[in-house]
Amino acid sequence: MKVMLHDGEDGKLMVYVAKKDLEEEVVTKNVDGDTTVMTLANGWELSFDGLSEPLNLPQTVRAKRLN
Repeated sequence: MKVMLHDGEDGKLMVYVAKKDLEEEVVTKNVDGDTTVMTLANGWELSFDGLSEPLNLPQTVRAKRLN
């Protein structure tokens, strides 16, 4: 699915999923090689391949929902 990563008003990393009309804060971010797994405040885990560090925000990227 496509998601948009952006900074929230308080400076925290946010994820917006347009098809679900869902915007949630990222509570944890784990990097393992080329894969980044982010856990959202609602409990969703999203996997991203090839995210550059530091993140250039805002940006639209592909994500895979793990749970």
